[in-house]
Amino acid sequence: MYGQTLAMLEGLSTALVAFLLLYLAWLRPSYIAARKEREHQEAVERRIQHEAEIKANQTLLDAKEEALRIRERAEAEARENLSGLQKAEDKLAAKDEALEARRRGIEEREIAFHADQRALGDKADALERKMRNADEELQRISGLDKNKARDLYLKRIEAEFKEIGFKKAKEIEASAMQDAQRKAKKIMLDVMQRSVVDYVTEATLAVVELPSEDMKGRIIGREGRNIRAFEQVTGVDLIIDETPEAVVISCFDPVRRETARLALMNLMVDGRIHPGRIEELYDKAQQEVSRMVHEAGERAADRANVGALPTKVIEEMGKLRFRTSYAQNVLDHSVEVSRLCASLAAEMGFNVEVAKRAGLLHDIGKALGPEWEGPHAITGMEFLRGMGEREPVLHAVGAHHHDIEPASPEAVLVIISDSISAARPGARRENLENYLKRLASLEGLANSFPGVDRSYAVQAGREIRLIVKPQEVDDLAAERLANDVAQRIERELDYPGQIKVTVIRETRVQQVAK
Repeated sequence: MYGQTLAMLEGLSTALVAFLLLYLAWLRPSYIAARKEREHQEAVERRIQHEAEIKANQTLLDAKEEALRIRERAEAEARENLSGLQKAEDKLAAKDEALEARRRGIEEREIAFHADQRALGDKADALERKMRNADEELQRISGLDKNKARDLYLKRIEAEFKEIGFKKAKEIEASAMQDAQRKAKKIMLDVMQRSVVDYVTEATLAVVELPSEDMKGRIIGREGRNIRAFEQVTGVDLIIDETPEAVVISCFDPVRRETARLALMNLMVDGRIHPGRIEELYDKAQQEVSRMVHEAGERAADRANVGALPTKVIEEMGKLRFRTSYAQNVLDHSVEVSRLCASLAAEMGFNVEVAKRAGLLHDIGKALGPEWEGPHAITGMEFLRGMGEREPVLHAVGAHHHDIEPASPEAVLVIISDSISAARPGARRENLENYLKRLASLEGLANSFPGVDRSYAVQAGREIRLIVKPQEVDDLAAERLANDVAQRIERELDYPGQIKVTVIRETRVQQVAK
């Protein structure tokens, strides 16, 4: 028992010692550190509070100073505004005084104006009385009343101003014509220079050269057998005359004439000339001509740059390679018209595609067979309609010879381009009889006007010169005569291109020194 108690006491004392050691080693330093931390925090809080009080006091002081400055500025602005108001009041007062003075001046001028107006009224009455007296005196002296004198004066003024107006109108017309001609010539020359086409003159005859005179006999054959067979197969007339080493193929159909020419040349190269061989080589010549026709049509479409065309249209266009109009190749003419149309349409802002397509196809009716009746412009239009061509192109083709009224700018361009191509120097030729008839009709028309002494058609009918009688035709009448002749030529004559009308009035005074 005593031992247990002693052991418990020893355990308690050991625990107490351990607690004391633990307190001294860990709890007491922690306590001391916590207390120091708390004291430090309190010191920091006191310092922050003190600084906050200092800042608050400084802020309050700054606010009072700012309020004081604002108050001083407001007082200064108020003083300035008051001074400005005082100046404005002074200006208004000065303006009121000036307006009052101006009003008094206006009233004085108004009184003076009324006085002057009354004086002018008195003077006008006196002047009117004098004018009436003068009119009465003039009527008494001239023997004319007022209305007759006015009519006489107006007639004289009308005659003078009519003469002046006619001269002015002539000057304006001449200036406008010069300007229009200058611009038109510039456009036409530009277009024509870009559209040059070589012309090949052809006729209704084809001359085939022979290697020798003996070949004529072989072509004729025994009792004319070969020549009859040749003419029957080819449908042409073979003319064999005294021309040395040459025969002539005559036919109005150019395609048939070209086929016969190729067949005859192949016969001479082959050397076997008899009816059977003629038929065989004629068939080959037809195939060759068909190929040439197709190639010519495609080449023309490429040269004109019109895009794709139906095969039938290309073939008909190719036939124009063998056709001529006044010795002008129709296919080359069509290509040139297409180029002219394209250039003019581009210059004037019209539809270039429609214009150049219609220009290329405008003469396709000349290639159609006899089953197509009517003018070539109308038959060409109907043929193209069957090929599915567009309506604007059809209209331009049908109207290029005024068979139908042109109703679109492109149709007018085709007409103009066709005339330019036909009128180009060297493009066409006509026989002597038609040429002389045209010149005679031109001179006869000019001589039919009164006052014309004689007339001369010059420059191959491109100009007509009228020599008038000076005692019957004055300068103004000469101007009117030129205009009348030009209008009558347009109405009554058919001609390519333009005809210039020149009126010559000459006065000669002669004396003889003895």
